[in-house]
Parts: sequence; structure tokens; C-alpha cells
Amino acid sequence: MVELVNVTMQYGSQVLFMDASLKINPGEKVGLVGPNGAGKTTIFRLILGEERPDEGSVERPKRLTLGYFRQDFADWRDASVLAETVAGAGAVAELSEELAKLEARLDDVDADDYDQVLERYGEVQARFQEGGGYDLDARARAILAGLGFSAEEVDGKVGALSGGWRMRVQLARMLLARPELLLLDEPTNYLDIESIVWLEGWLRDYAGAVLMTCHDRDVMNRVVRKIAEIDGGKIRTYTGDYDAYERARALDAAQREAEFDKQQAMLAKDLRFITRFKAQPSKASAVQSRAKKLEKIERVEPPKRMVERTFNFRKPDRSGNDVISLKGVTKRYGQRTVHDKLELLVRRGERWAIMGENGAGKTTLLKMMAGAVNPDGGDVTIGAAVSMGYFAQHNMEQLSGDRSVLEELDAHAPRAGQAVIRSLAGAFGFSGDDVDKPITVLSGGEKARLALAKMLYDAPNLLVLDEPTNHLDLTTKRALVKALSDYDGTIVFVSHDRAFLRALATRVVELAPGSCRIYQGSYDEYVQAMGREAPGLRQA
Repeated sequence: MVELVNVTMQYGSQVLFMDASLKINPGEKVGLVGPNGAGKTTIFRLILGEERPDEGSVERPKRLTLGYFRQDFADWRDASVLAETVAGAGAVAELSEELAKLEARLDDVDADDYDQVLERYGEVQARFQEGGGYDLDARARAILAGLGFSAEEVDGKVGALSGGWRMRVQLARMLLARPELLLLDEPTNYLDIESIVWLEGWLRDYAGAVLMTCHDRDVMNRVVRKIAEIDGGKIRTYTGDYDAYERARALDAAQREAEFDKQQAMLAKDLRFITRFKAQPSKASAVQSRAKKLEKIERVEPPKRMVERTFNFRKPDRSGNDVISLKGVTKRYGQRTVHDKLELLVRRGERWAIMGENGAGKTTLLKMMAGAVNPDGGDVTIGAAVSMGYFAQHNMEQLSGDRSVLEELDAHAPRAGQAVIRSLAGAFGFSGDDVDKPITVLSGGEKARLALAKMLYDAPNLLVLDEPTNHLDLTTKRALVKALSDYDGTIVFVSHDRAFLRALATRVVELAPGSCRIYQGSYDEYVQAMGREAPGLRQA
């Protein structure tokens, strides 16, 4: 269906692709992986025809329908969520608009033109019906409900939505259009677990092909059946889900390492022979023969090793046994009661996962724990010798745009010294020239890493984390999970990443408006007990 054939691309001195090839077959679900800057977005742009390769070709049918969901915002009209979603349905949406215009003309058209307009109306109506136009609104509402919109929000204005919810509208437009090939760039950013699970089911059942980048390991495992990895300008493909890819990649890496080591040993042996006997006339022929062999041999490239980041916590001071106590906590917004006489005790060393549907009060609970919001009733008590680190999205918003990464860390820890600051920056993925990047140009993931670096440097013995893995790539997530697993402190967190929940939670709080249920066990035990991965799961 779509094929990149021996594509070579270069930006300035950077070679992005060198004889790279990739084929996407009809109905295939493909995950696209690679480090930041490897060229994942460029692959999308090549397929869309927005860029052309320096060499090679991109082959695709002329009438192939494409949908591209990307991490930016479109110019929204002052329309309802439903109308904006339906407007993205491609040809069917255009036919709907033409039908409306033709209907208006039929009410006010000259008798001489009536038959002509009526004939056109019949043609458009037939095509509209054939394209599923009459159930367009119903399908749009089902998709929007799956992505977390209430019935009231579906009929509300797009302009009233936050950025994250506008991204959901943009995703809904792509899904409603049902193109033959969906290009999805991080579609789960800004989605809660309920919407992510719904999206997984939708994509699995989707008849078209999908090429997607995604930092959610569970989504990659459940949706894709082929992985395309960009590695050093080449594209390698692996059959299977993300776990299968990691196993196959590790095996490939071990094989390449063994081939390299074997050739290096052979080369070293021949070089020793040449060095030892090059001055002996009786060995001249043998020496010359080996020298020629070394000149002709095709050298095995030294294998690239996946760089695993490590976040090293300083050991925090020990807190008291009772870390946070909530007694009779009530919180209201207007007439809506979010928390009603909430009771909760967090003890030293526990890792609490806070779960609940949108509007259940997860972030509000964390804010009350952190002292950022006061309860309307009851008490929030922080225990003896507790030092808190609070991570939320506003941490990233408060980063100073005038400073570089290094300057931001230096201002946060002025007594640490340059060696410590650079080591801290490197642990969070800022190495080389990256430390001189101004904060204004950092991506969402880079800002999250910088905010985490500042917080974790302080070595608090209580971490309150609101969606800490948003925008983080899989490598950084893995490093963060390892660091938090080894962390000698208490954690209370909200996350929509099930791998993160699975790895860390030892207690689960399930919130509903005005109520709270506590599960004394891990996330997996919670799922087993409840028979679902999150509260309020919607049907695909």
C-alpha cells in the first residue's frame, strides 16, 4: 500500500536516512520507534508528501486516503464539538455540506432550474448514503463518548475546551474519517486510562492500516503487530508487538556484538602476524597475503548500544511512620461536591495510586496533600519529619524561559557545583549541547525531565506526583520506574500509564464524586478484584 524504497535524506550535516526502506501493507498495524531526532516525524511527512527524499522514492496509490493526528492544534472554528468532529469526515462531510446547500436551493429555485438541482440532489444523496453519511452523527457521538466527552460537552463549543480536550477532538476527527491509513503521533497523550483502553479496542478492530508512535507500552503491545525501528539512518522491521520487538532487538544486538568481537579477534590475530614477521624475508609472501586480505575484508560496524538512563536519588531523610493523614476532608466547587468526608492514612514506604474518572477529584486530592489547595472541611495533616516533592503540570509552566537547562539547574542548586549539576542533567537525558538549550525551545518531555530533575535533586522523603510520565519516552519512563522502585521514601501518584501503575503501586484509591474506595494491594490485584483496568471504562 505504502512503501519507502531506499530513501536517503540529509539535513545539513545530519544524515537522517541512508537507503532506508519500509513497507506498510493494507490493514497492518505498525509501531514506529526510535530516539528523539531519529526521523519519526519525517517518516510521516514523507508518506503525506509534505517532504521528498534526496534519493529513493515513496510509493503509494494516488487515491489512498490518509489521516494524520499530530501534536499541534488546528485553527478551530466557533463550532460545537460534534460539528467540528463531523467536519473532519472527509468526502462524506463535504457531501453533507453540499446536501444542505442543495436543500436550501430547492426551496428557492426557479422552475427552469428545479429539475437540474433535484437531479444533483439525488446524486449527492446517494453518494452520501453509500458513504455512511446518515449515521455520521451517531458514529461521531460514539467516538467522542469513547474519548471521554459527556453528552453536554459534545454539544458545547470547541473554544471552551482546554488544550488537552481539543487534542481529543482532533483525534476524534481522524477516527471518524476512517481513512485507509491512519498516521498517529502519540495519540494517547492527554487521554485517561478509560479513553486509552477504548482507543486500543477501536484500533484493533479498525479495518484500515495504522502507523503510530506511542510512549504507552501497553497500547503498543495490544495494537501493533509490527515494529519499525529507526536506527542509525536505517529502518529495521520486527514482527510482533513491542515486547517481542525488545526481545528480538536484544537478540540482534547480541549477534552483532558477537560478529564484531569475532572479526576484531581475527583482525588482531592477523595484525600481530604481520607485525611479528614483516621484517623476515622468508615470511614476506605470507605477510603480503594477509595484508591484502585485511585491505579487502568488509569491516563489521561496531554495534550501537542502547543508552539506558539512570536516575540516582540521594538517600532521603527518614520520615515518621504516619506521612499524610486526611480526616473528614470535604471539597466543593460551586454546587458540586468532589470529596465528601474523605478518610485516608498514608504510611511511610507505601506507594499509593490514585484512580478515578475525569472529575472524580484526583488532582484536587494531590493538591490538598501538597498544600496547594485548602479543603472546605476536615484536616490534612503532614506527619513528622516529612519533606515533600510535588510534581504537577504547572511545574513545567513555571520553568524560566530566559534560562538554559544548565542555568535552571544551577539556580535551583547553587551550591551543588558544576560537576554535580552536569551529572544531574546527564541523568535526565541532557548531555552535550543539550544543557545549553533555552527552556523556550524544550519539548513537553524535556520540560518534564527538567522539572523532575529539580525535584528529585532535593531528595524529599515524600513524592506527590501528578501524571509524571506525560510526554516521557519509553526509555525515560523505564529509567524513572527503576529509580522510583529503588527510592527509599513514600509515593502518592496519579498516572494513566498502566506499566507505571503496575510497577509501583502497593495501594490503590478509587475515587468517585463524593466517595472513596481503598484497595490494599497492587494495581494488578486491583484489576483482578474489579475485573477492569480503571473506573468507568467505556465500551468500544
